[in-house]
Amino acid sequence: MSETSAQVSPDPVLADFLLAHKLSRPGETARWTPLAGGVSSDLWRVDLPGRSLCVKRALARLKVAADWRAPVSRNAYEWAWMRFASRHRPDSVPELLAHDPEAGLFAMAFLPPERYRMWKAQLLDGEVRVATAAAVGGLLGNLHAASAGDAALAAEFATDDNFHALRIEPYLLATAAAHPGLSDVLQGLADRTATTHLALVHGDVSPKNILVGPPGPVLLDAECAWYGDPAFDLAFCVNHLLLKSLVVPGRRADLLRSARVLAEEYVRCVDWEPRPALEARAASLLPALLLARVDGKSPVEYLTDDRHRLFVRTAASALLRAPAPAMADVLDAWATALEAPTEPGSGRPD
Repeated sequence: MSETSAQVSPDPVLADFLLAHKLSRPGETARWTPLAGGVSSDLWRVDLPGRSLCVKRALARLKVAADWRAPVSRNAYEWAWMRFASRHRPDSVPELLAHDPEAGLFAMAFLPPERYRMWKAQLLDGEVRVATAAAVGGLLGNLHAASAGDAALAAEFATDDNFHALRIEPYLLATAAAHPGLSDVLQGLADRTATTHLALVHGDVSPKNILVGPPGPVLLDAECAWYGDPAFDLAFCVNHLLLKSLVVPGRRADLLRSARVLAEEYVRCVDWEPRPALEARAASLLPALLLARVDGKSPVEYLTDDRHRLFVRTAASALLRAPAPAMADVLDAWATALEAPTEPGSGRPD
């Protein structure tokens, strides 16, 4: 929940929402500050006398260069996912305050950045703690285990259209269009992911959506929530640690160790299916997601060096053509490629 410097007046609908849900009082002064970091929603910090909170509203058109649209109904699924998480791991999400599904917005507690630091900022600043990755892996695995085989959750989160619009199309299918030689492989991964329904998936387990606080990791931004393939969440998160190993070379070993430990702690929680089956799906998805963050609709902003993007394309393409059976094998292949003489130079000073 990082703040921008500007302070502007929001849509009056947002102020009316606070009044309607008794989160503010008539005549009370509210200071609205937009929060940065996301592309799919408007997020505000609201400071009221003696208290602060956050208001989030989904956008119909995402804030990226490509034309990427998604239904605002996803805001209701994000709220529902956070309610689910709060029942099983209360410290894993902010306190929920109020929701207006028709307007596509909700309010939650504001977590102060001096106590809850964004994991992405820590990693890019070289603050790489393997224990944090282990906690994220355990949290994610526990939430998946708590939801696996739950018919009521499967019905509540039958959000296949949302997940297609937010993840399958912009990540896997857009990347397939950019790489015709890999299109059959990527289309196959898209089809398999879309038809696998085993547990409640967060859909955006990225370090930018994880705050590291005193109780442990806190998950944000669950608007991709879907009852589907839990392997997607695992691969999606590990993907970010591998990409950051290119731009924080001074902590490369710790980032690779973090990726490995996160996967190991996650897999310990898998009791809803054979562990090798889940690992095989995650291992085949991981290189596809690596490639997607270079050539899909949502490229990561910190890979600014052409050598880094070429490295990702080369390493990911090789793994897509010859899939690894387990996450450890993908991580080994990535580490080996980094050690090769053609390994790209650092894009950021140590």
